[in-house]
Parts: sequence; structure tokens; C-alpha cells
Amino acid sequence: MKRIPPIQIEWKPDKNSVTPVYQQIVQFVCEKVAKGEWPIGTRLPSQRTLAALFEVNRSTVVTALEELTSYGIIEGCHGAGTQIISNTWALLLPPSPDWSNYVTSGFFRANNSIIQAINHLEFVPGMMRLGTGELDPRLFPEKMWKRVCESLSQNTTSLGYLEPLGLPELREAISHHMETFGIYAPPSCILITSGSLQALQLISVCLLKRGSTIYTEAPTYLKSLQVFQSAGMNLSGIPMDDKGIQFRNLQHSLKNETQQNSSILYTIPTNHNPTGITMSEARRKELMNFCTTNRLPIIEDGAYQELCYDANQPTPLKAMDETGMVIYLGSASKSLAPGLRIGWIIAAESIVQRLGDVKMQMDYGASSISQWAFAEFLSSGMYQHYLTNLKTELKHRRDHALSVLSRYYKDFAYWNLPNGGFYIWLTIKGNINMELLFENAVKNKILLNPGAVYDFKHNNSLRLSYAYTSCEEFEHAAITLAEIIREQLE
Repeated sequence: MKRIPPIQIEWKPDKNSVTPVYQQIVQFVCEKVAKGEWPIGTRLPSQRTLAALFEVNRSTVVTALEELTSYGIIEGCHGAGTQIISNTWALLLPPSPDWSNYVTSGFFRANNSIIQAINHLEFVPGMMRLGTGELDPRLFPEKMWKRVCESLSQNTTSLGYLEPLGLPELREAISHHMETFGIYAPPSCILITSGSLQALQLISVCLLKRGSTIYTEAPTYLKSLQVFQSAGMNLSGIPMDDKGIQFRNLQHSLKNETQQNSSILYTIPTNHNPTGITMSEARRKELMNFCTTNRLPIIEDGAYQELCYDANQPTPLKAMDETGMVIYLGSASKSLAPGLRIGWIIAAESIVQRLGDVKMQMDYGASSISQWAFAEFLSSGMYQHYLTNLKTELKHRRDHALSVLSRYYKDFAYWNLPNGGFYIWLTIKGNINMELLFENAVKNKILLNPGAVYDFKHNNSLRLSYAYTSCEEFEHAAITLAEIIREQLE
């Protein structure tokens, strides 16, 4: 039986109440159990996670859990965390279904506890998001959006279902847009998706077998997801250096594969998430030659391709592709707005038609209004003008963030110099408890993205983002975080 994922909690104790905080926690849990919202088998988050969510000391959580245990409501189960084991209020009621069996029956895996906590804490008011993979909402081009909406209101006559591959006008606009990066793909080779995550899910269920191996950089954004593992596939991390993935390490693994067509390479060669590394031109050519020779297909995630600050844009792997071995993923989520939920896949016609057919079974097409809106952004020229200004602002924020780190972190950490994108990969020297750091940062209204959620092993790294906060906000949070780290290192 699969392990039950911990329940997500959005409640917080009232620290101004005369009722002790630990007692408020006890009452909260009892009410959830009494109302049947938390049936027997419900698993609670870890003590550290609860302390971070409730913004209290861990000792307060321990006290509350001990009292709940004494009531016989919860119990620490070996290998399964703390679970609800009894509901004395429901003894006189008709028996309810054992929902824990249903919860664990689905094939889609749950996020790990840190990712779940991050997903919740990102929406807590006043929380300084120092690692989030999202643009500052204040950078959204409101005037351009109003012009787009005005144009749509005058020219859009219906919002019905669209073609399986997506809005023809949008695919045509994306085709022209990608030519600026050296990728020449007709609209028939482009599929519009509801963001890049859906593109990955489509690939996992349509193109790969159970037991397949997904090779990827270590660390990688893909490690923080469960989409391929949920489909019964394996992730294998390949080390990186400052020039990108060290693909030569793949040679031994590929030779030992027992089945053909059982592996694929996923890579973010430009402004890598989470490290910020951009693969060198020489490494790109070598990688393409290696994968061609070994018949290893490539998924190229170009989510940050448009966010290079230098004039010399790196060549996408897809632009070097002469045999159709590269599947390219693009997205408007990082450059414009995640809420549009617009991404695209560029691949051979047979591939996009297969993926498009399955996508119709999933959602019958991405949002029509979002597709029309992004098509207008692209075809009008507003998008390119917006990108120019956006990159100027992000470069300014990056430079300021690097200056802050040089002033406050150089004694106990080191980091990279990204050429674009959102992220600085910072590594703390010496031994430090990263879970405790996450918890202490949350208590100070700072939300971190620990490096371990992206890696195949423990590390002392953080994914820092300068894209979501202003320069002043980043500096204030970074100074506070430096103090927290110093205290832990002492």
C-alpha cells in the first residue's frame, strides 16, 4: 500500500488570543476530526513542517501533539508519520468509507512535504518569496494587456473549442517568433498546451514506456516534480559543471540498457533551473553529436530561452537538430504570466498529432481566450517590446542581488553568475541543517526553496530568485537570512 500523503493545512493559530497556542492547535485538530473532515488514516505533516506552517516553535507543536496522543486521537506510526487513529465523536454515526484507501490508490505521486509547504506558504500574506519561480506581478504589462483586451473585445466573435493542435493564428505567430532563435517549425509541428507541465505529462503518457529512464541534469527542476515517476519511470541525475551537463557520464549507463527506445534526455540548456547555468556553445554541439550517435532523444525545456541578458543569444538545441530528435518546450509562464497557462511543443508532425489527440482527451484544448490573447501579443509586436524592457529590469535586479550577496554572504557561501533567467544557486559552506533553516526563515516571513528538492542527494544549496522581489525587498530579506544562517553556523 502506498504511503498516505500528509494533509495540507491552511489554518493558523491566533497569537493574540488568551487561549494558549498549543491548545488552539489541539482544538483545531479535534474539530477537523469531529466534523469528519479528517477521517481515520489522515496523516499530519511533520513537526518541523507544522511549526513552519503555524509560525511557532517546534516545542509548541510537540506539546499539542502529545496532548492529542493522550486523547487517543493521533498516533505516531512507524514509517508513516503521525496519523489520525480514532474518532470517538463518530462512534454513534453510521460507518463512513475508509477514504485513506482511496487517497493512496491513485497512481499520481504526492509532492514531498517541503514542496507542499512551499505551495501553501507562497500565498501567506507578508511572506517574502526569496526563491519562487515566478515573475513579480508588478512587472505585468498592464497597459499592453488593456490594448490586447480591447482588440479581442472588438474582433473575437466566439470562444468555442479550437483545433486539436491549438489556435492556428497562435501557432503561426509562435512559428515566426521561434525563427528569431533559429528554430524553423511550421504551425503543423506546433502543439499548444496548458503550460509546460502539461507538455511533460503528455510526453510521459504518450511517448515513453513504464520503466524508461529520464536522464537529466543534477540538480534539475524535474526532480521537484513527480510526473515521470508517477508514470512508472526512473530519473537519473547527471552532474553539471559551469558549461552544462557532463553528458559523457551517460556513456556507461546507455551501454547497460537492456531495451531500445527506453530512455530520453531532459535538459534546460539555457538559464538552467535551478542553477542558472547556460550551456556553452561547444558543449551544445558535443551533446547533439553524442545523442545523435547514441540515438538518445532530447526534451529541450526552453522556458527561460527568451530571458538572456546578453546580445549573443545561445543557440537552442532544436536549432541544431537535423534529424528531428529534439522535442522543444516553450512557455509564456516565465516571460509573461503563469496564469495564461500557455505553453507549446515543437516536434515532428507525427509526435504533435499523437500528443494533440491525447490532449483532447484531457481537457479538449487550452483556454481559448488565453490563446487569442497571446496571439495578439505576439503578432502585434508588443511582446517583443515588453521582453526588451523586462530583460533590462531583470538584469538590474540580478546585479543588485549579486552585490547584496557579495556584501553579506561571502564569508560563508559561494554562488554562480547567471547570464539570464531568474535564479542564483547559492551554496553554504560547512554543515547546516537545511530543514531547520527553512523553518527559521519562515518564522521570519522568508520563504526559501532548498536545493535538496531539486537534487538527487542532500546539499547545502538554495535556489534564490531575484525575479519576484524588488531590489529593496530582496536586500532586506537577504540581510535577515544571512543573520539566521550565521546563527545556525555558530
